[in-house]
Amino acid sequence: MREDLDGRLRRLRACRDADAVIELGCDLADAGRGQDAERCFRWAAELGDSLGWFNLGNSLAARGRVEEAVAAYEQALAGGERDAWVNLGLVLEELGDLAGAMRAYRGAGAAGDTQGGLQLAFLLNEQGEHEQALAVAAELATAGDDAAAAVAACWRWAASHDPALEVDLRAGADRFPGARVALAALLRCTGRAGEARFVLERGAKLGEAQAWLPLGNFYAEDLRDVEAAEEAYRAGIAAGDTYCHHNLAVLLADRGDLDGAVEHFRLGAADGDDLAARALRELGG
Repeated sequence: MREDLDGRLRRLRACRDADAVIELGCDLADAGRGQDAERCFRWAAELGDSLGWFNLGNSLAARGRVEEAVAAYEQALAGGERDAWVNLGLVLEELGDLAGAMRAYRGAGAAGDTQGGLQLAFLLNEQGEHEQALAVAAELATAGDDAAAAVAACWRWAASHDPALEVDLRAGADRFPGARVALAALLRCTGRAGEARFVLERGAKLGEAQAWLPLGNFYAEDLRDVEAAEEAYRAGIAAGDTYCHHNLAVLLADRGDLDGAVEHFRLGAADGDDLAARALRELGG
């Protein structure tokens, strides 16, 4: 297989078929040869193929060269490759150009790409524009996007804690991890702790990082099982939920492990958790 790829790569400059060049680039990327894949996509782009520009942008973004990726995606869009809108938004967001990212996501939505519309909703929500975010998600849901419907149900629960949202949250639990967490919260609030536990444990088994923090809280608050809670918080940290540092630190402090608590408050604060930073200041750490 390697010899075949190398032979095709040697003949690259003699090839004027952009589709064949892109196919070779994809095969090289699948083989883990990112630099060679980039060469192919760049050649396809130089041949004037907008899909070549799009794939070049993906290759550059994957290798951390996001500013170059922006230029490639813009060339792809200029050539009519509408799929580049979402990826352009993602790299602009990574660069901190939130206004540019929003324009890109709106462009994706205008092109009929519901993923772009949902990315716009997430970005608006992160910026504190909760009503606008919900309006975007609700519009997508009305148009038939099941993932957007799950997101909208989750956000409506966060704003209202309305038990009438149970049907929508159940429908969305497998579409958006936040909807599963919201469903578990609703179940706890309405006296169905056993089912809430099952819902959260299912989310954890499915690899949903968002499930670990509320699951740890359930173990600690409802079952008084601090060992299970600690395991859940540590699993959440390993899965990337940095907010678990704060709750683990509180648990460790209650158990008398102040050094461990300070360590996790520091880790949480370093990742931007305001609660962890406040607790660390109170401890004088």
